[in-house]
Amino acid sequence: MAISEDNIKELLKVKTDGCLYHRESRDLEFKEQFNFAGLADYFRDFVAMANNKGGYIIFGISDSPRKLIGLSKSSINQFEKIDPQKISGSLLEIFSPEIQWEQQLITIGNNQFGVFYIYESGHKPIIAKKEEGRDQLIKNGDIFFRYAGRTQRIEFAELNFIIEQRIKETNDQWLSLMSKIAKAGPANAAVLDTERGIIEKDKDQLLIIDEALISKIKFIKEGHFAEKNGATTLRLIGDVRPVASLEVTRTIQKKLTDLYPFSWTQIVAQIKLMFPRVKINTINQIIKDNDLKNDTRYSAYNFRTREKETNYLKTGELPSDITSIYNKNSIGFIAERLKKST
Repeated sequence: MAISEDNIKELLKVKTDGCLYHRESRDLEFKEQFNFAGLADYFRDFVAMANNKGGYIIFGISDSPRKLIGLSKSSINQFEKIDPQKISGSLLEIFSPEIQWEQQLITIGNNQFGVFYIYESGHKPIIAKKEEGRDQLIKNGDIFFRYAGRTQRIEFAELNFIIEQRIKETNDQWLSLMSKIAKAGPANAAVLDTERGIIEKDKDQLLIIDEALISKIKFIKEGHFAEKNGATTLRLIGDVRPVASLEVTRTIQKKLTDLYPFSWTQIVAQIKLMFPRVKINTINQIIKDNDLKNDTRYSAYNFRTREKETNYLKTGELPSDITSIYNKNSIGFIAERLKKST
């Protein structure tokens, strides 16, 4: 489970003045009290985080300043009455595809805090199918996204990145499938349709299925019945013969500089072409405030040696000579922020 007492205590760590150490971010949202009347607002955060990298919503934090106040008795009572099936059902009525989440009450000292954890979606973007909430807080076709400390309707750079990722994933799947078919030969290949529960193949030929897959699937021959009611079965046309192993198709990874072709200097030059009067400090502040250097949608660290990269992955400490490289999405992101501020 993503929610544990230790990680929530870390997120709710306080400074000497009693205020929270952590600020709201892309994966962290604070709210004062839980109330069923605010579900539409919470759902926006659910979707926004699922469309980004996932994250936590924690109830029981005062708004200004951010301090630990805990849930009131009324909020605790309502939080304990949450029916996960009903919440998931409501989310499915409003959004598609499904959102994965979990909840828990956490006690810290004398206070209790309500916590939701929303998992990153594997099928982005999640889109609203209908209106919901007062004043149409959620509208048909809305796509929400979690930015640095706020939830809002998605902007071009992020939506474009999601679309490009979906296209890449689809292309990779097709390439992988075609590679396997080419290896086996079209005459020896078969299609396992998990939607219709059918393996389509000329029945005069043998079907070759990976041994690991066979152990997870129960087959019934056409014209025969499953031995147990409700058993997971597939209708089989033809015969099945297991193979001991399946060759792994290797994919060639692009160079990091192909994915992130711009240096910081080049990013600044591109931005200055669009906004001649912009100050370099302003550009740097946008990069810092939105944590672009740690967001692989926009940037990556360019390690000089494998040893330094390995050490960073182990310790989390960046070497002093590390530089960041950027892609075109970062230019679009910074430009959008500058447009809003002018």
